[in-house]
Amino acid sequence: MIIYGKQVVMYVLQNHPELIEEVLFSKEIDKKEFSKFLKLGKKIIKLDNKKAQGLAQGGNHQGFFLQLKEHEYNTIEELKDKNFIVVLDGLTDVGNIGAIVRSAYSLGMDGIIASGVKTLNNPGIIRTSSGAMMDLPFALYPSNMDLMNELKQCGFTLIGATMDGTDLKKYGKIESHDKVALVLGSEGGGLTNKIAKKLDLKVSIGMSNDFDSLNVSVAAGILMYNLKR
Repeated sequence: MIIYGKQVVMYVLQNHPELIEEVLFSKEIDKKEFSKFLKLGKKIIKLDNKKAQGLAQGGNHQGFFLQLKEHEYNTIEELKDKNFIVVLDGLTDVGNIGAIVRSAYSLGMDGIIASGVKTLNNPGIIRTSSGAMMDLPFALYPSNMDLMNELKQCGFTLIGATMDGTDLKKYGKIESHDKVALVLGSEGGGLTNKIAKKLDLKVSIGMSNDFDSLNVSVAAGILMYNLKR
């Protein structure tokens, strides 16, 4: 698994050096930074510009690459005992998922489950989350309806973001011992009717103007912040 970009590469170097298999550069870097990579005792490869662009698929790599061990997901069992998790129902956009993971980790969520999908672009999400995906429990669950049923059986209150939901300002505080799953719908269609019917509570974000322009990652950050506090 290849990741690129200086910020996420330095994050992995500092926080997860055990996952690094090879170091790759396409430009000269600061001697002090280079010495940190030398201490890993891993193979260091110099890339030409064409190879670097190919690995980054045109992305802004800044000359920094790492070959990592494959990302390992958490199991559903590991997340059942958590208190506040986020369920991404059918989300696939790397930028949106990465932004949600960053916010979830920063705001103290206990984990994320991606439902309705079988695979995700792990290197892309690690990059767009600035490495947060590696530190926040993250599981996959292909069947979204089965997941809703299983979470309910485990005592979770299912709160979903819908256009017709209760304004967050009118919703009471969540206690630290409550088991809550915030369910977010896909980028285009939102939550399906089947999923919406499984919810214990529908919430929405009150707008000052009649202009619904929030994408799912921005809405997720607002919802997580307000529900968590």
